[in-house]
Amino acid sequence: MIQFTETEYDGEIIKDVEFSAQQLESIIFYNCIFENCDFSETAFKSCKFNDCEFKKCILSVIGVKDCSFSNVTFNKSKIMGVNWSESKWKKMASGCTLQFDECNLSHSTFIGLNLKGILVRNSVSRDVDFRESDLTNADFQYTDLTGSIFMNTNLTNADFCHATNYSISVTTNKTKNARFMLPEAMSLLYCLDINLVD
Repeated sequence: MIQFTETEYDGEIIKDVEFSAQQLESIIFYNCIFENCDFSETAFKSCKFNDCEFKKCILSVIGVKDCSFSNVTFNKSKIMGVNWSESKWKKMASGCTLQFDECNLSHSTFIGLNLKGILVRNSVSRDVDFRESDLTNADFQYTDLTGSIFMNTNLTNADFCHATNYSISVTTNKTKNARFMLPEAMSLLYCLDINLVD
């Protein structure tokens, strides 16, 4: 079983690892695949993940202080209760190079991050805080956004087709060219000072 004793891993397939409630600091992962691993409550500090993929992993309540992520994909994983604002994403000028597909990232925080192009598809994203974030060109298709917060968020060109249970104010967010579908798009009217009659 891998114990993460090296400072750099390149091209590794890390599978069936139980490493919950541990600490990993200043480790660099290049082109690594993590499959069926449990990192719940693990504190990652100053780690780098470049071109990595997580499949069927548990990453709930992990710490990401001063970590960086570039071209990282999460598939069928649980990533709940994570404060992504502690990472170095907000310093990345090119935007977000992350993909969440069929994941659960509920109760997480992305406040103030540059998340241009983020993909959160076919996922559960309940009570997630996206305030002050740049979600230009984001893809939220088929995602449950119950209770998620969008305020002063840039949603330009974002795709909410088939997304459900979102509550988005068109007066406090940038929604130019964002895509929505009926009947769910009717929720966009609730924040306006109007009376709807049947």
